[in-house]
Amino acid sequence: MKKHFIALVLTFTILGGLVPFKAYATEKPETSAKASVLISADTGEMICSENFSEKLPMASTTKIMTTLLCLESGDLYEEFTVDSDAIRVEGSSMGLTEGDTVTKYALCVGMLLPSGNDAANATAVKLAGSLEDFAVMMNDKAQELGLSHTYFVTPSGLEGEGHGSSAYDMAMLAREALKYPIFREICSSETMAVEFGAPPFKRWLKNTNKLLSMYEGVYGVKTGFTDEAGRCLVSACERDGVDLICVTLNDRDDWNDHMAMYDYGFEMAKTRDIPIPDGYTAGLAGSDKDELKLAADAEKVTVTTLSEDGSEFGFELIAPPFVYAPVKKGEQAAELRLTYKGREVERIPLMAAEDAEYAEIPEKSRKNIITWLRGLFR
Repeated sequence: MKKHFIALVLTFTILGGLVPFKAYATEKPETSAKASVLISADTGEMICSENFSEKLPMASTTKIMTTLLCLESGDLYEEFTVDSDAIRVEGSSMGLTEGDTVTKYALCVGMLLPSGNDAANATAVKLAGSLEDFAVMMNDKAQELGLSHTYFVTPSGLEGEGHGSSAYDMAMLAREALKYPIFREICSSETMAVEFGAPPFKRWLKNTNKLLSMYEGVYGVKTGFTDEAGRCLVSACERDGVDLICVTLNDRDDWNDHMAMYDYGFEMAKTRDIPIPDGYTAGLAGSDKDELKLAADAEKVTVTTLSEDGSEFGFELIAPPFVYAPVKKGEQAAELRLTYKGREVERIPLMAAEDAEYAEIPEKSRKNIITWLRGLFR
């Protein structure tokens, strides 16, 4: 009997000893970062954070913004000669020299992989004519995105008076940039081949982001380091549909801290299916019908969230005042904006659910159009 009692006590002791290990997996991780944040890449919800709103220097993670503006400018594969003065810059480089022919696409690779300061400066001069004018573009974009704790002075992240951002702002900037498939393709690559030079020839550029090969599911985003900023890292990781973005600023142990935060995030965040409502219509002109029935191609949207019941999600129809006939079934006619607490999560195309042939404008439709036009110029 005594032996059985001792065995029972040992069993509970051993099992009890296992509990802290299970609890540790869902315990908020401690980091070495001066500021950190982990968010849902879909909704922007904060999963864990420390000093997330404090403005700090963020070194070469600045190049996320420079690359975003470059991608938005278009003509990515048009060749041009780099500005000779712009590429004379200290620090990391993609290897540009005077007289080199390059493309904007190659500059994006040069910024996101080897973190080329020369690529960032060349981009700035190409897009805005000068580093100073490009900083204005950067700050205008930051304001548009609602990055209220961010101010840009340089395109590369080399120190400038007041240059800085918060961990949360950098996470939201990465969230925006990752909407571009080209951005994700580049920042998720460990090496890439691009052509530049005088004349251009193939070069292989290597990514400074070691986390890509250290942790399953990591697909970006950008490293950074200066003496003032310390080690900075913006990363993104997806597993089983759960999509997260992590940022640490001034962190001497960033690789391990990001992995620990992801371990925590994948325990806490889940995917949730948000049903897409039906019954949407758009005003129709030039047809014998006044309204066009709309439908989405899918029945639901799957998002990464902490939400328990999905009540924070909403939908908003984005459509022109009138869709003009003829319209064929299946043609995109509008969009549905999915929001989380008012913040845009995704835009869902809405297609015409029926044909609408052209016809003489009925009197009722003509009056509606005239009333709408009068309202515009009133």
